[in-house]
Amino acid sequence: MKMTVEEIKKAILKKTTQAIERIFGQEPESLEIGFPPEIEFGDFTIPCFSLAKQFKKSPVEIAKLLAKEIERDPLFQRVEGVGPYLNFKVQNKFLFEAICTEVISQGEKFGNSDIGRGERVMVEYLSPNTNKPLHLGHVRNGVFGMAISNLLEAVGFKVIKANLINDRGVPICKSMLAWKKWANGATPETEGMKGDHFVGKWYVRYNQEAKKSPEIEKELDREVHELLRKWEAGDPETRHLWETMNQWVYQGFEETYQKLGFEFDVFYYESDTYKLGKDIVFEGLRKGVFKKDEKGAVIFELPEEFGRDKDGKPKKVTILREDGTSLYITQDLGTALLKVTEHNLDRSIYVAGSEHEYYFRCLFTILKALGYGWADKCYHLSYGMVYLPEGKMKSREGKVVDADDLIAEMEELALEEIKKREAEEEISEQEAKERAHKIGVGAIKFYLLRIRPTQDIHFDPEKSISFDGFTGPYCQYAFARTAGILRKAKTSYPKLEIQEIDFSVLGSNQEELQLARQLMKFPEEVEKAAKEFNPARIVNYVYETAQIFNQFYNKHSVLSANDPKLVKARLILVKAVSIVLKKGLNLLGIEVLERM
Repeated sequence: MKMTVEEIKKAILKKTTQAIERIFGQEPESLEIGFPPEIEFGDFTIPCFSLAKQFKKSPVEIAKLLAKEIERDPLFQRVEGVGPYLNFKVQNKFLFEAICTEVISQGEKFGNSDIGRGERVMVEYLSPNTNKPLHLGHVRNGVFGMAISNLLEAVGFKVIKANLINDRGVPICKSMLAWKKWANGATPETEGMKGDHFVGKWYVRYNQEAKKSPEIEKELDREVHELLRKWEAGDPETRHLWETMNQWVYQGFEETYQKLGFEFDVFYYESDTYKLGKDIVFEGLRKGVFKKDEKGAVIFELPEEFGRDKDGKPKKVTILREDGTSLYITQDLGTALLKVTEHNLDRSIYVAGSEHEYYFRCLFTILKALGYGWADKCYHLSYGMVYLPEGKMKSREGKVVDADDLIAEMEELALEEIKKREAEEEISEQEAKERAHKIGVGAIKFYLLRIRPTQDIHFDPEKSISFDGFTGPYCQYAFARTAGILRKAKTSYPKLEIQEIDFSVLGSNQEELQLARQLMKFPEEVEKAAKEFNPARIVNYVYETAQIFNQFYNKHSVLSANDPKLVKARLILVKAVSIVLKKGLNLLGIEVLERM
C-alpha cells in the first residue's frame, strides 16, 4: 500500500469525516489537518474546536468519541484523543516510504507548487545609482529581491527580474563635475581601480569640496544643475563624459553581480524612460491632473488621506522642476508604464527600503489619478534598514560598507575557518578560495534574510561566519555532512533503489521521526514564505532541519548500523534530507558545498 503524504492526509480526513457522520448524523462543516506540537503525540492532528461549535459538545469529548469510533486501519499505528485534538500515528513504513519517495523522486522540484500558474510578476530590485559602487544596503536589497524571485518561481509564477539603473540626474552630475574639475584625465586603468569605485571616489570628493563653505557649496550646486540641463539638452561633450563614466560603473557592477549571484532578465535605464515620463507629465497637465506652481514647477496635489501642510493646503509632489528637468518620480512614471505594457504583468513589485514608503504611496496614487487601471497591480515590498556598529551608512560622506570590500572580508574570515580544519583534509589554495567565497557570500545572505524583511538589522560579519549557531555556514556544513555520508556509502552501496528499501525499520527513535516530520513541512513553508514575501521562513526552516539532522547524526550511526536494512533505509533518509537542505539554501540564493 504505497501512498503519498497528501494521500495519507486525505485518508485521515476521510476516516474522520465518516466517523463524524456516524456519531452526529451529518458531515463536518470544516476539518483542518496539521502536525502535533510534540512528536510523541503522533504524526498528524485534527483540532476539534470547529466541531465543538458545530455539534455543541466540548472539543475534548469530541476528540475522545472520534478516537473510539474511527475504524481500525492498517495505515494507523494508533488514533487517540489528547485534550481537544484527535491525533494519528501512521505506521512508520507508510510514513517514511511516502515522504522519502516523494522527496527523492521530485528532487530539486520538491516543495514546488502551481498556485501562481499563469500569472506574470515583475520583481524590480537593486536599482543602483551610477555615481557610486554597491554598498551593504544594496546587498540587502539584492539578496532579498533574489530570494523573493526564487520563492515566487517555486510556487509557479512567471517571474521577470528587473533592474532599474538610475543613470542620470543630480548625483551622477556631481561625480561628473568632480571628475572634470579634479581628475586631470585619470581613468580606472591609470588608477588601478574598479570602475564603480573610481567614479564613487569623485562623488565623495564633490561632497568633501562642497562642505568647505556655503559659498563653495552654492557654486558647485549651480554648476551641477547646469551640467544636468546640458545633459537633457543633448550637449555632445556632456553626453560623451556621461557615457564614459557610466561604462566604467557598469563594468564594476557586473563583477559585483556575479560575486553575489544576482540575476536580471531585463534592465531599465532612467536615461531611456525619463522622456516617456515627461510625455506622461505633459499629458497630465493637459488633463488637469497636474498643475504648475508659482515658480513654474509641475506639481501634483495629494488627496486628503495624505493630510495637509502646516498652512492647511494639500500636500504636493513636484513632478518636474521649474527649469524643465526631470526627477526620479518623472522617470518612474515612464518606467511603470513600460513595465506593465511590455511584459503584460499581473503584478509589479518594487523592492525598496522602508524609507521609501511615502514615495511609493505617492507614485501609485499619481498613476491612479492618471487613469491607469493597472496601478493597483503595483506593490512596494518594503524592508528595514541595515545598521553597522558606527551607525547608519552615508555614502556621500564615504562612510559606507562597500559590497566588494564586505565580500572580501567575509571570504577572508571563511578562509581562516577553513584553515582551522586543514588538518582534517588537505586542499589546494584554489579550492580553499572557492569554498571561502561560497561560505562567505552564503553567510552574508543567510544573516540578512534571517529576520522578517520589515525589521531593521545590525550586520555583524564575525557572527555571521560562525560554523555554529543560527548561521549560513552551520547549515552549509550540515549539507556537507549529508554529502559526505552518501559519498562514503557509494563503495558498499553503489546503487540504492528506493523500491528495495524496508522502511519499517525506521522510526524507532525520536530523531528519525523528527526528520520525517520536518521533510513533510517543507512544501507548506515554501508556499507560506512566497505568500508572505518572507524568506525568513525558509531561513528558519533550513536551520531547524540542519539542527534535527545533526542531532540524528550525533546519536545514530548510518553506515555502521548493525542491520543492513537499517543502513539502506537511513541512507535514503539522509539523501532526502540532503535534497531538502540544498533546495532550501538555493531558494535563499546560497550555494552548497559537498565538502567543508
